[in-house]
Amino acid sequence: MRKCIVIIAALWIIAIDALAQVTLKSEGRDTAYVSNIISRSQKIVDKLSVADAAGRQNVLNIIANRYFTLNDIYDQYQKKVTFAKDSLPKGKAEHVIQNVTAKRDAELYKHHFEFAADLSNYLDEGQIEAVKDGMTFGVVKVTYDAYCDMIPSLKDNEKRQILAWLKEAREFSMDAENSKKKHEWFKKYKGRINNYLSAQGYDIDKERQEWYKRNESKKKK
Repeated sequence: MRKCIVIIAALWIIAIDALAQVTLKSEGRDTAYVSNIISRSQKIVDKLSVADAAGRQNVLNIIANRYFTLNDIYDQYQKKVTFAKDSLPKGKAEHVIQNVTAKRDAELYKHHFEFAADLSNYLDEGQIEAVKDGMTFGVVKVTYDAYCDMIPSLKDNEKRQILAWLKEAREFSMDAENSKKKHEWFKKYKGRINNYLSAQGYDIDKERQEWYKRNESKKKK
């Protein structure tokens, strides 16, 4: 019985130790690229108010590793696409590209949820939201605030729907390969939101024009 207790305790210590240390997966990568990613990740971590130094380092490593994972997925994808285009007949190349695109998307999906799960070991829900916003340029808040300011008569349920779609767009944006692609996801969802608001009876063009006028009037005061 005592032997079992000792073994369980030892396993528990090992588990805690593993949880306490997140390895930065920088081996074999270009040093300038790694430095850039660490700097980018650090800016996000600095806004989280994580008191524990070890916790801050682990969160930084999780974020940086996320960037590394995305880079690896897209790098492998692009190499296969380039090979197909340069080396295969058009018909076969299109088939190969279709397959590698499906595999890329499956790989992105496989790793998507583990990111938030890893962060949850060190951050609360609000802090995880802040990390997601940091990785997507804070577009959710900026866009949500803009809609609320543009259409002051928005109902609470309409505001909730707008915010839900913007957060959904953020999930896709987080997995995008570059800043342009990240913004494209929000642009796509803004189209969905505009269609929704039009169906609710809002004249988006008129609301936008009135909003511009209000803003110009504020600037002149």
